[in-house]
Amino acid sequence: MIPYDCLSKVNEPYTLLFEKRFREFLDKGWYILGDQVKKFQEDFATYNQMNYCVGVANGLDALILAIWALHLPKGSEIIVPSNTYIASIISIIHAGHKPVLVEPDIATYNIDPTKIEAAITAKTKAIMVVHLYGKCCEMDPILEIADKHGLQIIEDCAQSHGAKYKGRMAGTFGIMSAFSFYPSKNLGALGDGGAVLTNSPELCEDLKMIRNYGSHGKYYNEVVGYNSRLDEIQAMFLEIKLPYLDNVNNHKRKLASMYLEQLKEDFILPVVHPDYHDVYHIFNIRHPKRAELKEYLQKLGIGTEIHYPVPPNKQKAMAQLLGHLHFPIAETIHETTLSLPCSACHTELAIQQVIDALNAF
Repeated sequence: MIPYDCLSKVNEPYTLLFEKRFREFLDKGWYILGDQVKKFQEDFATYNQMNYCVGVANGLDALILAIWALHLPKGSEIIVPSNTYIASIISIIHAGHKPVLVEPDIATYNIDPTKIEAAITAKTKAIMVVHLYGKCCEMDPILEIADKHGLQIIEDCAQSHGAKYKGRMAGTFGIMSAFSFYPSKNLGALGDGGAVLTNSPELCEDLKMIRNYGSHGKYYNEVVGYNSRLDEIQAMFLEIKLPYLDNVNNHKRKLASMYLEQLKEDFILPVVHPDYHDVYHIFNIRHPKRAELKEYLQKLGIGTEIHYPVPPNKQKAMAQLLGHLHFPIAETIHETTLSLPCSACHTELAIQQVIDALNAF
């Protein structure tokens, strides 16, 4: 059996450190917004070559709080890719604004810069770029469009820890960037967690206040805030794992290179280009007989996933807002994509077995 992922194996190398630091954590008795969160925030900001990091409860909250901190006029339009995970769209709605969906590039699965300007109106205030599957968006033209129209850029980096575009880290292009530390991410906690990066000291202070009931000082509330604080224990786990993130990314890149070099032409593979340093949070292929392929692999004991089976405009939750819209490129991706095993828990031998099985399909 080759599972799609196995988080117990992923975290096994850190077990002794987890246990040692957890005992220290218990003995200290400070469980909310203490030294662990402070240290991780500093180190994660440094890793990403940014000035400030604000730890929050999860990746969705990171997006919501980042939008709130911009203080956009209520009902502003925010451009977002039509094939993103629904959290990107939900964050815009929860922040009181309108998501405007733009189709992706069928080759990269990221938002197509050539289609953005047609979606801009007088109400457009921001572009939310989503670095999907561990590949950065094509940021140069997006930055030009944002500058031309006076728009803010928010980066959804939930799947792109350590990814780069032209040598520059994901999360360093926009006014703010939001990260998720869901356990399956390349840098994953042992529960939920998230963070917002920014170079603005003012936004950093606003985010810290918003995440903590709108308070800078205990029991003194300046705004109607939120309760979304990165947990001390999750910050501790993340701080232990952060120094190994590049090793995890390099391992996944090695496994991805095996797929890219050996899979036959029947499968549509991720695009590789020297401008992009991809970290393969998800290694996806596309195939017109996706259902049959998934079932075939399952019978051989090979686990796969679909990211994602239903496009946002087809979700029941979005029926009233987006149900009347059609996004054929996104829908094609959602109908044909299949995610293959490509995790820190997998060996090259296991991936070779997956490749052999795929080529025999």
